[in-house]
Amino acid sequence: MEIVRAGEEGQTISREDIIFLLSTAEEEEKEDLFKTADRVRHSCVGDEVYLRAIVEFSNFCVQDCLYCGLRRGNDRIPRYRMTPSEIVEAAKNAQSLNFATVVLQSGEDPWFTRERMARLIREIKEQTNLVITLSLGERSYQDYQAWKEAGADRFLLKQETSSASLYEKLRPGKRLLERIQCLQWLKDLGYQTGSGNIVGLPGQALEDLAEDILFFREFDFDMVGIGPFIAHPKTPLGGAANGALDLTLKVLAVTRIVTRDTNLPATTAVGTLSPDGRRKALRAGANVVMPDLTPWGYRQYYEIYPGKVRVKEQGHWKGISLPSGRTWGKGPGNRIRSPKGSQL
Repeated sequence: MEIVRAGEEGQTISREDIIFLLSTAEEEEKEDLFKTADRVRHSCVGDEVYLRAIVEFSNFCVQDCLYCGLRRGNDRIPRYRMTPSEIVEAAKNAQSLNFATVVLQSGEDPWFTRERMARLIREIKEQTNLVITLSLGERSYQDYQAWKEAGADRFLLKQETSSASLYEKLRPGKRLLERIQCLQWLKDLGYQTGSGNIVGLPGQALEDLAEDILFFREFDFDMVGIGPFIAHPKTPLGGAANGALDLTLKVLAVTRIVTRDTNLPATTAVGTLSPDGRRKALRAGANVVMPDLTPWGYRQYYEIYPGKVRVKEQGHWKGISLPSGRTWGKGPGNRIRSPKGSQL
């Protein structure tokens, strides 16, 4: 397709072009899109697949998002909160398994105050050589600043959707502009900043997904997480249809072509929709895998959506069949900007 050829050459793709690519239904055209994204990935970020160990340390959340199983209105989920010492041990376990990055993720849990999180970050930095990514939701500028000063390196805050009306419907009492302000604070503070979206949300249109991709390009994020909507039965959207893997892969592929050198994970959610979902994502532009290293006794209760890929044995991610020519990366896998930019 002429559009993907232009994108592969680094030409700007318009909103209308993005909508056209996302609407592509012919198998030959979709395969062309995925192969183009894979070539852009090879050219801009190389063939290594980088690993990030996720530790989901609390499933308490003050928010009541309609799509999330951790929502405060879900009174049928056992709640847990790991102790700081347990979190440090989980991080040390990640390092012992040769991970270079740990992602500390939780619901929006106010028990983990600015000071508690800062102490935790400093302790992990003192006891390991890990790069620390935080995924803790919306907090104050002062919180983000304190955690950066304590040693946090990255922050992941998905905006979920760029449609203000859809965002505010799905996240009662919240505004999209507040989310965007947090993302701007994180970039201003020097975090390697990640965002992302959910594909297939009820009420979402292709035009909304195109706006998401343009938003990723405009903000120049270091990482973008793209995953399908999976309905949780204990939420108001429990009866809605799941997002489609096919459309999710198209959003991923177009995002790779448009953002060039951004780190794009093959998310757990695509692996939940299909046994070979992550392999397909790696063939459509992804270059990161994020295994769950939450201690097994807690892992089953961090249920944002049902059916998350759950494998008890350590090292199970090595069983993922990588596409031909790909290798597991070593080191933290920082974003390496295209020749016109600079390496982080």
